[in-house]
Amino acid sequence: MCLASTPPPSHRITRRGVLAGAAVLAGTGGVLSTAGHAAAAPREPAAESDLVIDGGTLLDPATGEVTEDAVVVIRAGKVHGAGPRGKVRVPAGVTRLDAHGGWVLPGLVDAHIHLSTVAEARRALAGGATTARSGSTTFYQDIAVRELARRLPDQAPRLVAAGVFVTPHLGDSVLADPELAPLAVLPDGVRSAEALRHVVGVNLARGADVIKTRVNERAGLPEQDPLTQVYSHDQLAEIVAAARRGGKGVLCHSYSEKGCDDAVRAGIRSLEHGVFVGERTLHEMRRRQTWFTPTLTAIAGLADDPDPVLAERGRTYLPILKQAVRAAHELGVPLAAGTDSSGGEVTPVGREVELMHAAGLTPLEAIRTATTGAARLLGLASTVGRLAPGHAGDAVVLPGDPLADLSVLTRPTHVVRSGRLR
Repeated sequence: MCLASTPPPSHRITRRGVLAGAAVLAGTGGVLSTAGHAAAAPREPAAESDLVIDGGTLLDPATGEVTEDAVVVIRAGKVHGAGPRGKVRVPAGVTRLDAHGGWVLPGLVDAHIHLSTVAEARRALAGGATTARSGSTTFYQDIAVRELARRLPDQAPRLVAAGVFVTPHLGDSVLADPELAPLAVLPDGVRSAEALRHVVGVNLARGADVIKTRVNERAGLPEQDPLTQVYSHDQLAEIVAAARRGGKGVLCHSYSEKGCDDAVRAGIRSLEHGVFVGERTLHEMRRRQTWFTPTLTAIAGLADDPDPVLAERGRTYLPILKQAVRAAHELGVPLAAGTDSSGGEVTPVGREVELMHAAGLTPLEAIRTATTGAARLLGLASTVGRLAPGHAGDAVVLPGDPLADLSVLTRPTHVVRSGRLR
């Protein structure tokens, strides 16, 4: 079917409307408005907060510098000063968080997560992820979570939203927007250049920050073969070109060696999963500075699945993926931490950092994948990933030294988002 007669995606669907729709899906309309109507939500983000994180040992992931008995001053949601006591001016009358005995790090970044409800967003934040990148949602819930996070920073991570998956078979996502309805009658699904451009266009019209697509089937469904390729290099290049025209990058779900190579050469911004990525492709990723988000946590989780097919897949894939991560790191391919959490099961991104270390990175290098590294991938290097003046007032207070025991990243004692204590 030709889509030429279909009107272009409408801009009549506002972000406020997205917020209202996702609030209904999440059952949280009361959070947004005492009257129960999204239209009563504030038009501008709520004022950020002032906070002093007093004491504790401060770690700067960018430099590796460790400062004992440090002070972090957050004013209007941004870092005003951070450093040793006596060298940072502490304003009077500002709320203090006692961090003595703990370690203070910038808030963590989960570069691949699926947040569809407020409850999931809260769990991600409680686990230390103050910033995240969505790996897509079914009905644009991630765009609504992003807007909620701007108004209520202590309820959700700062979110880079992907909208709906650009995939051959949209499933229920065809109901996410009336502009997607014409795609339901395509006998071969979303495969033609025109159909691919259309889905990207609807995502852009709905306010997506990034585009998510796939080159292989899923590993988490026993009836699918994750080595089966669903899009060709040319189809992926069409998606990338459409996204670039809108000023956006593409993250691509990938497993097979050829699929990974096709995706990278098509110009994607980041390769997701990438279990069987080949050496030639890794060299190309280094040349292009294509990011690798291996989602080790998700692959490791398959090994514990009650389904024997998935359990065997996880046991087989995890050591191969660890080798790929080690090879990528040694070559200089940039790495970002992402849990691929979804369906209400939210794993702390600190677990992904632990697995990065298990794959061969030093503790500091592994921490960078969930701080400065992931911040660069998301285009937020000047905003998150460090507790430096001008950066967001996002922090985690940990019960111990993460350089000696990375597991402390999975159990923060305090999480601060834009100067607000969660």
